[in-house]
Amino acid sequence: MDLEETLLPGIGVRYRLRTSAGEVLGIVVRREGGAELAVYDRRDPDRARGVLRLEPDEVDALAEVLGAPRLTQRFADLSREVPGLESGRFLIQEGSRFAGRPLGDTRARTLTGCSVVAIVRDTDVVPSPGPADTLRAGDVLVAIGSASGLQELAAHLAGPA
Repeated sequence: MDLEETLLPGIGVRYRLRTSAGEVLGIVVRREGGAELAVYDRRDPDRARGVLRLEPDEVDALAEVLGAPRLTQRFADLSREVPGLESGRFLIQEGSRFAGRPLGDTRARTLTGCSVVAIVRDTDVVPSPGPADTLRAGDVLVAIGSASGLQELAAHLAGPA
């Protein structure tokens, strides 16, 4: 698979993806949030076989389908490949002592040995979040660690304010 990214000043970003089957997919993500998807003719790479235009809310829905579940599935796959490594998802509840505070304030790795590898926020995914990333009520933290560490993390995140 080949993936090229090209900045289109004033428009957005164009991605060109050649699949392992030889199909060429073009994606233009517009600055205002919309997108166009095109599948190009194999014989004429300048001719699109079809173009699909998506509104910003449709782009968000597609990103949700392809983003968060796919990311969490990758970590689930990883945990099956590495003995003793598991993944878990943890909701930051309304009224949580961590809502509105940076991820680093949880001290997740220090206290439980677990690493927070993503924050899922509505239809967005923040992969590899840093300690300064602010948590919000409704965020789902994706973490990896031992089974006991994940249990400790769940109790820690749900603890009293």
